[in-house]
Amino acid sequence: MEIRLLVIRTNDQKRLADFYSFLGLKFDYHKHGNSPMHYSAGIGSLILEIYPLAKNQTEPDINMRLGFAIDNFEETLKLLINNEIAYSEPLQTDFGFLTIVSDPDGRKVELYKK
Repeated sequence: MEIRLLVIRTNDQKRLADFYSFLGLKFDYHKHGNSPMHYSAGIGSLILEIYPLAKNQTEPDINMRLGFAIDNFEETLKLLINNEIAYSEPLQTDFGFLTIVSDPDGRKVELYKK
């Protein structure tokens, strides 16, 4: 089994797509079928999509936690600093060398050195 699709919802799609672009993702803005316009990026065989909030949703789900192994760890940290995005002190854990940052909606995002 493998994960093929992950959809996160937000009230500011562009801001969220810009943030995840700092991590190296390249997004397309499109729609298919009856879906609303949304951002979509491929990560291996996984598609990460950023959708607007659902009709009955008033706030983004900030309890979801994401983790990405990134190729250019140090360069990404510099990019975050240059864009005034705070992150935790990088440290070695049982799961790898990582830092934690919050996306614009408040979701915790673990960044692992690949």
